[in-house]
Amino acid sequence: MCRVLAYIGPETPLESLLLTPSNSLVNQALDPEHYPDLQLAGWGFAAWSEHLLKPEDPFHYRRPMAAFYDDNAPHIVPSLRANTMLAHVRAASYDSAAVIVDENCHPFAFDETPWVIAQNGDLPHWMLLQRELLQHCEDRYLAQMRGTTDTEFLYVLLLSLLDGDTDKDVQRAIEEMVGLIAQAMKDLDLPALTKLKMALVSPHRIIGVNVGLGHQGETHPAGDWKTLRESGPGTDDFALSMLLEPMYLLVGRHVPRDDTAYDFEACDEDEATAAIFASEALTEDADGWSHVEFGQIVFLERTDGRITRTVNTLSV
Repeated sequence: MCRVLAYIGPETPLESLLLTPSNSLVNQALDPEHYPDLQLAGWGFAAWSEHLLKPEDPFHYRRPMAAFYDDNAPHIVPSLRANTMLAHVRAASYDSAAVIVDENCHPFAFDETPWVIAQNGDLPHWMLLQRELLQHCEDRYLAQMRGTTDTEFLYVLLLSLLDGDTDKDVQRAIEEMVGLIAQAMKDLDLPALTKLKMALVSPHRIIGVNVGLGHQGETHPAGDWKTLRESGPGTDDFALSMLLEPMYLLVGRHVPRDDTAYDFEACDEDEATAAIFASEALTEDADGWSHVEFGQIVFLERTDGRITRTVNTLSV
């Protein structure tokens, strides 16, 4: 699967998130801790900053090559600061069917919405499932699709189901989306393991989702992900473990280390000024990081310099 990283907090150098941590997102493209394959199919990020000429709009960068080979990264990333960011490194199957172009790199951003999306997941047979799902999609979002990925289509579907931008609205839309996918799989007899581990980000807000469907399209697959992981790559149990594993969350504050980088430490929520939602902890020991378990959704928001966190169980 791909790797996702979302951040909200004080303006901070992007390199302290993308380049300098011991398990930075760029390092994860080459050496992920919890996934056996490299992330070679592209990368990108969207970053909001009060230093941009249009602080309400993200600086949006995508490139269809491995992040650690991108010669732009060492020049662009150290020049930027952000108070909100969503970044992604992309994995894809190693065959001629994988389309590696800018348009297929995350994050995805459309007009007429505050939300930007990235995902480490998979919706098998999504082009066939469109027979049932397109009726729920709005033309204004379909017209903005430029690539050939399941995530961009899920973005269209989710935006079309949203009635508003509140946490309650987003949770309802996520639950409806999962239900529609499960029903479409049943109607078309296309059950398949489906991973929907995604981050929705807008200025000073992160909504992290960890949900999906089992091998038979079931909404509540069972199993211990660590035990299943022991079966090894290429097995059904290993694939199920990738679905059931948690996402990682740090709610904390900045701790200055030198003139160019910051570190983060966990603290009580009433003292927290920053939050990170990620596929993997950015530190090798993962101290201070908590989990967003399978079947959960987390709402993170920064208001008046403080972080609020709500974790709910999805009804799917």
